[in-house]
Amino acid sequence: MSDLKLFQTQAGTMSELESSSAPLEKALQTQFETNLDTLLGVRFLASEYATTHGGRMDTLGIDENGYPVIIEYKRDRSENVINQGLFYLDWLMDHRGDFELLVLNRYGKEVAEQIEWSAPRLICIAADFTKYDEHAVKQMGRNIELVRYRKFGDDLLLLELLTAVSASVSTKAASPTKQAGGGGSSYKTVSEYMDDMSPQLAELFLDVETFLLGRGDDVTKKVTRFYLAYRRIKNFACVEVRPTLNQLKMYLKIDPDTVDLEEGFSRDVRKIGHFGTGDLELTISSHEDLERAKPLVLRSYEES
Repeated sequence: MSDLKLFQTQAGTMSELESSSAPLEKALQTQFETNLDTLLGVRFLASEYATTHGGRMDTLGIDENGYPVIIEYKRDRSENVINQGLFYLDWLMDHRGDFELLVLNRYGKEVAEQIEWSAPRLICIAADFTKYDEHAVKQMGRNIELVRYRKFGDDLLLLELLTAVSASVSTKAASPTKQAGGGGSSYKTVSEYMDDMSPQLAELFLDVETFLLGRGDDVTKKVTRFYLAYRRIKNFACVEVRPTLNQLKMYLKIDPDTVDLEEGFSRDVRKIGHFGTGDLELTISSHEDLERAKPLVLRSYEES
């Protein structure tokens, strides 16, 4: 693990906070489960969820993009949570009804209908991983993230996204979309909208995506049915494609009250329905708009 040091300043004097990467205990798992949304952008569903083959998933949840999430905690360096988690992923895909019932009972029908089964996630959390763990994950072609933790004193917890692999997702193969407004037509998927982009919009989209992915090695892209999500541990930007308007809509996790809103470029969407996550909407119609958006994207990235 990288040698991270954290210092506290008191009365002009700096002192190093003692850190610990001791094996994860049940109490820390409970803290994770109590604060899943804050820590990982995942809504909690169940703890120690029993499967039909006698196994138990440590934590089960659904993320901010609607993907099922299995979280496994590595309590011993020799424990192979990756293989165990992959086994649970396959079990979950064969028992979708059980998961959907959990979501329905806890979060309601609307959330249950929007579950994204195209790419469920496995998050493995540990004090450390071996180089073999990292190599294995990169070869598997599954949606797996390795997250390391480190405690500083009694009050501080550091999470480090060590490795994140995002498998290819076909939104066209996703489940049927919900009817809009009870009418006879469904929303188009983001892949269908991307097929309709003009050459100019396609070039702008490529530049936007290059900037978003270029923020760091920890950034991954997730294609959902209706938008593209760019995230570290959690989303920091979501993009919708609007080919008929020849523009992109970007949603950032920034409090709109902290931004000088500009008509036609930025607006507060806390009370306006939209796909994706984030309360600040940006309209990107040109490369000039992208340049204006960059400082806000950086802020959302750094705060995610």
